[in-house]
Amino acid sequence: MPYDPPDTDTTTVDSPTADTPTAGSTTTADTTTADTTTEITTTAAEEPPTLPTGRHTGCPFDPPAELTALSDRPLRRLRYADGHTGHLATGHAAARAILADPRFSSRYELLHMPVPVPGMPAELPPAPVGDITGLDAPEHTRYRRLLTGRFTVRRMRQLTERVERFTAECLDAMEQAGPTADLVEALAQPVPALMICELLGVPYADRDRFQSQVAVIFDQAADAEARGGAYAGLLQYLNELVLAKRAEPTDDLLSDLTTSDLTDEELAGIGGLLLAAGLDTTANMLALGTFALLSNPDQLDALRADPGLAGQAVEELLRYLSVADPILRAALEDVEVEGQSIRAGETVTVSVQAANRDPLRFPDPDRLDIHRKATGHLSFGHGAHQCLGQQLARVEMAVVFPALLARFPTLRLAVPPQEVPLRERSNIYGVISLPVTWDEA
Repeated sequence: MPYDPPDTDTTTVDSPTADTPTAGSTTTADTTTADTTTEITTTAAEEPPTLPTGRHTGCPFDPPAELTALSDRPLRRLRYADGHTGHLATGHAAARAILADPRFSSRYELLHMPVPVPGMPAELPPAPVGDITGLDAPEHTRYRRLLTGRFTVRRMRQLTERVERFTAECLDAMEQAGPTADLVEALAQPVPALMICELLGVPYADRDRFQSQVAVIFDQAADAEARGGAYAGLLQYLNELVLAKRAEPTDDLLSDLTTSDLTDEELAGIGGLLLAAGLDTTANMLALGTFALLSNPDQLDALRADPGLAGQAVEELLRYLSVADPILRAALEDVEVEGQSIRAGETVTVSVQAANRDPLRFPDPDRLDIHRKATGHLSFGHGAHQCLGQQLARVEMAVVFPALLARFPTLRLAVPPQEVPLRERSNIYGVISLPVTWDEA
C-alpha cells in the first residue's frame, strides 16, 4: 500500500506543475550561488539533523523541544531515514510558500521519508487509484473539480443541525452511563464517524469494521503487511458499497459521484480516503482539544461563559495542537525559498507544528488563547492540497466543545494529566483514551 500522507489532501484551486524529474535526481553538495540566493551550507562540524519526534518529552501539546531548537532558522538542511539530504521548513512564511508553489510535488514516488517507518520500501510507490493526496495537476485537478462543489462552506454548514443532534445523543448516553467516561469512545470518535457515514452514505452499523482498519493504516508502528491488509480491506468494503450505490442510489456523496465519469475503482479510492481522513483527524482534535482545554482552566471557563467564542476557539486549538504533521513535498526544479536554494529532487519536510508556533506569525505562540485571531494557521495545509473537509471539521468542533462544557459544568480529568495515554505512533497525533468525570469534587 502507499505511504499514508501526513496531510489530508484538498483545496479549491489547482495550478499546473513543472516537468517532473526522476525520483533519484537529488543533489547533496552545498554551494553558494550568485545574487541573493544562498544554499544552506553543511560542514563537518554541523551535520544535518534528523527530524525530532516524541512530544511526550515535554508538554503533550507542544512540539518536541528539539524541534523548537531547530526553528531558529525558517529553513535548514535535514537528514532523511534513507540517507537523503533534504530540507526542514519550520518558519510559517517558508512553509506557506512551499505548500502554495506548484513547483513542489506531493507525488509519493518522489518523496523521501524523514523518519523510518517499519516495512516501508526504500522507494515509495505511486499513489493508488483515487488517492488524490499523492497526485499533482492535471490528474489532481480532475478529481478536485469533481469534489470541491460537494464540500462547499454552505453545504457543510447545512449539516450543523445533524451534528447538534448526534452530539446531543452522545452526551445523553454519557450522562446516563456516568459519572465517568472515556471521552474518545463516548464522544470524540462517534460524532465524526456518524457525520462522515452520513455524508458518504456509509451504514453506521459498519463503523467497527472500517474504524479498526483506519487505526491500522495510520499506525506507523504496524508492519507493511498489516497496513497493506487493512488498506486492502477498506478498499474492498468501499468497492462493495460503490456497487450498491450504483444499483440503488441514495441521498449521499458516493451516490452523487456515481453520476460522474469516475470508475468504480476511483470511487472506492476516493471514498476510502475521505472516510479515513474525515474520521481520524477530527476525532483526535476533539479528544486532544478537550484535554488542552481541561489543562487550561482559564480558557475552558472563557469558552463555557461565552459559547460565541467557539469559532475562534476551534481555530486556536487547530493552531496550538497541529495534530496532522508533517507534510512532505519534493522540488520539481530548483526553487528559491526565503533566499535559500532548494534543488530539484530534494524533499522538504514542512513542520506544521513548528510553523503554527512561529512567533513571527503568532505572538506568544506557546500559549493557548481562544481570544486569538488564529486564522492563517497551516493545520489544514495550504495551496492545492488544502483539506477538502475542513469546513465539516470546523462545524463538528464548534458544536461539540461548547455542548460538552454546557452539559457537564464540572467536567475534569479522571486521572492525573501525565497518565493520559498519548497516541504517538500515528501520522495523526492525539490521545488513545481520555478518562473524564463530572461528579462533585
